[in-house]
Amino acid sequence: MRQLDALRTLCLALPEATERLSHGTPAWFVRGKKTFVMFQNDHHGDGRLAFWCPAPPGVQEELVRTEPERFFRPAYVGHHGWLGVRLDVDVDWGEIERIVREAYRQVAPKTLAARLD
Repeated sequence: MRQLDALRTLCLALPEATERLSHGTPAWFVRGKKTFVMFQNDHHGDGRLAFWCPAPPGVQEELVRTEPERFFRPAYVGHHGWLGVRLDVDVDWGEIERIVREAYRQVAPKTLAARLD
């Protein structure tokens, strides 16, 4: 699957990022501990190819409000500010890279996050 491969490449390029299955789906972690991206393919029949990730305060609400065809509030983690990002629409991979990097910053130790600058 092209979208999964592209997402995997972005995630694994980040410092000390690892991948493993979580809840039956690919997910990426900082130092094997904190999740920063979860891939989802038709999660509980929602019909979406997407990923979920933590977002800075207020970002989820703004993106879901302004671009609901591309962004959504994911189940289980949406109330914690996580963002759902669709991959089954016209995807701007530059934007996806920025979202993934910001998700990483949300959970990475400061020393690792600083390596992104």
